Amino acid sequence: MGSLALPLKEQLKAGRQAAISAFQSTGNPERLLVRLRQCVDAALIDAWRAFDLPRDAALVAVGGYGRGELFPYSDVDVLILLPSPPDAELQGKLEELVQLFWDIGLQLGHSIRTVDECLSESAADITVQTSLLEARLLTGNRKLFHHLQECFDAAMDAQAFFQAKVLEMRQRHAKYEDTPYSLEPNCKESPGGLRDLQVILWVAKAAGLGDSWHKLAERGLITRTEASQLKQKERAFKDIRIRLHLHTGRREDRLVFDVQTPIAETFGFRTTETRRASEYLMQHYYWAAKAVTQLNTILLQNIEAQLFPQPAIPQPINERFIEVNGLVDIARDDTFEATPYAMLEVFLLIAQHQELKGMTARTLRALWHARFKINAAFRRDPVNRALFLQIIQAPQGITHALRGMNQTSILGRYLPNFRRIIGQMQHDLFHVYTVDQHILMVVRNVRRFTMTEHAHEYPFCSQLMANFSRHWLLYIAALFHDIAKGRGGDHSQLGAVDARNFCRDHNLSKEDTELVTFLVEHHLTMSQVAQKQDLSDPDVIRNFANVVKDERHLTALYLLTVADIRGTSPKVWNAWKGKLLEDLYRITLRVLGGEDPSVDHELENRQEEALKNLRLYGLPTNAHEKLWQQLDVAYFLRHDASDIAWQTRVLHDRINVEGAVVKCRLAPIGEGVQVTVYIKDQPDLFVRICSYFARKNFSILDAKIHTTKHGYALDTFLVIEPAFANNYRDIISLIEHELKQLLESQEALPPPSKGRLSRLSRTFPVTPTVDLRPDERGQYYLLSVSANDRNGLLYSIANVLAKYKVNLHTAKIMTLGERVEDVFLVDGPVLNHARSQIQLETELLEALHI
Repeated sequence: MGSLALPLKEQLKAGRQAAISAFQSTGNPERLLVRLRQCVDAALIDAWRAFDLPRDAALVAVGGYGRGELFPYSDVDVLILLPSPPDAELQGKLEELVQLFWDIGLQLGHSIRTVDECLSESAADITVQTSLLEARLLTGNRKLFHHLQECFDAAMDAQAFFQAKVLEMRQRHAKYEDTPYSLEPNCKESPGGLRDLQVILWVAKAAGLGDSWHKLAERGLITRTEASQLKQKERAFKDIRIRLHLHTGRREDRLVFDVQTPIAETFGFRTTETRRASEYLMQHYYWAAKAVTQLNTILLQNIEAQLFPQPAIPQPINERFIEVNGLVDIARDDTFEATPYAMLEVFLLIAQHQELKGMTARTLRALWHARFKINAAFRRDPVNRALFLQIIQAPQGITHALRGMNQTSILGRYLPNFRRIIGQMQHDLFHVYTVDQHILMVVRNVRRFTMTEHAHEYPFCSQLMANFSRHWLLYIAALFHDIAKGRGGDHSQLGAVDARNFCRDHNLSKEDTELVTFLVEHHLTMSQVAQKQDLSDPDVIRNFANVVKDERHLTALYLLTVADIRGTSPKVWNAWKGKLLEDLYRITLRVLGGEDPSVDHELENRQEEALKNLRLYGLPTNAHEKLWQQLDVAYFLRHDASDIAWQTRVLHDRINVEGAVVKCRLAPIGEGVQVTVYIKDQPDLFVRICSYFARKNFSILDAKIHTTKHGYALDTFLVIEPAFANNYRDIISLIEHELKQLLESQEALPPPSKGRLSRLSRTFPVTPTVDLRPDERGQYYLLSVSANDRNGLLYSIANVLAKYKVNLHTAKIMTLGERVEDVFLVDGPVLNHARSQIQLETELLEALHI
């Protein structure tokens, strides 16, 4: 049959190319899927007929191919149906046939079964059962195929099938984090995607309720408008999936960052001054997925009600709503039409009554269709404004209510500026959620500070929140803190205007309005001060205290900042950032309380506390004196009292040691390893230490570099490596041994590696920046760098600094997902000359580039 393969392959190739060319001209996805299926149908039928096969056998299309549509690079699933198990001769022929199918270029999924075997496999495997549900005869014995269909239909247990498919769907949703808003969604498998639409049609068909949106509408399970919407969304997802296959040249269903822009451009989206082309595409995708999720809930409830009828014993809630089996139902079909404020009231009821698990399909449908009534007049109505504030102020269920309002498009209708950021992506390499989902995550995080069952997560935040009156103001600030993203301009300033207008419209007091507006305007300030500025500088603390003004504003900003950073990505928050923020909070609180932030006062406090800690080690009272005589004020201001005590215990009797002292301990913050290095100062010391950590894949979160009066380097590093998260104790002695050996050997260091960028960083590269300027006192220089993160980056920077003999005093390392923003406090003769400064900055930029 080798002679048959080539013409069939050419026939199939020509048919595919013609179908794809037609799609590229017309943009009709359904027509392409049908034409591709017809091409494959013809090739399979011609191949089947070329073999001398028994007349009582049949070739059957199953799965998606059986449904009558075929994506460009999808598998072709077929069933060779036989009246009885094949003998050796027939088995050989069938193997040749299957080989021919492969030879002509098909990605084949095949099975050879009798009717009884089909039924047995179907009963044991829900995937096989689903595949046979869409069986379609290609060629062969029609009577045998009809017999299979009759037996399959008779064996179908619609209730068991429904339960299995719903469970399968929930497991799939969990795999994709139960959200359609993943920044790299799978248009087939993610919640709200094509598979969710297929699940509805599968369970409906199994229950005999119809196999198309039109038929489901005829049965009253959905309205004609909903059927039209579902068909429209299905078409959109099919279109995206087709373009993904054609662009990548393979079966690819994920809208990964690499392909989003080229796919967007095939739809005609173009990059503007404020948004990428991919952002327009993805926002359209998320709106479609959101609609599918909503309609999917309605349909599955209706199908479940048909399959599992339950006696409903309605319990009145009020004159507009009743409870039916734990769900809120409207008392009348026109409830939302007659009393539009009920569209907000229903969410307030869900927040107030924990026994209510959601809404009936009838309520969801009515809400979905009535949402257009939320207009300017609705938003001005004092009743509606009061209801919205009641939801925000509810003692429980706030997050659930707001998420439900967002899912049903009520929140975006009530807050028009919120609607603009629904489904909006954030290509800043550290947000992993769309803007609306990030905002709701931040609300959730703030809310958790009020809940005793979550007090163990962030005890200090929970303690502060317990004493914070009118904590619901923080929810409003969280709702508005990023609401102006994507408009161009400073989103903090623009968002503050939106927040002020909201507070005014909802009759908040002048004091509360000022707090909310302050929080939105300054929601980035505390993290920037904590992570980029020198907290040992009294002027930094004094300036920040002047910004927050009082304890209430400081506490509110601290709580919102922690919630905000935690709501960006699981990778962004770490214990070190938590410590920096808490340190800034506590120092500023003391200053607001009247404590003198001067250097002398802080030095006295720090030394006194360090001595208290030192006594716990059982050392003589004067054990610290020789070491401390060699340390200047900057050392004491830049180190915690506990760090000073630990280093004093380690070094008090080794002040003039030959060689290196390397000591490690588990970091007091509860994450990572704290490493102290003590050795006679040398020009390339920082480079050597960075080279070691780079080779070991450790990330340096913080570095404090100090030179004693008698010429010794006393450097402290905080390093982490996620792979050792639970085994840091096991590597402490290894670090101490290997790093000491490296520092004493003086062996030549390898050149810095350029490293490899992650896929995300390659898609959204950060333009490296270097900023070098004197500090306010003119004593040191602040060197700020920004670039894509990669292994060995700090080693590359340190190499350049060593080359120009730049002295490093502190390094503040801030990693924001895939981006780093590092700030170094440096000095050196080369910085006093403009030409050499430019040369240094140029080489640093080269080191940051890949």
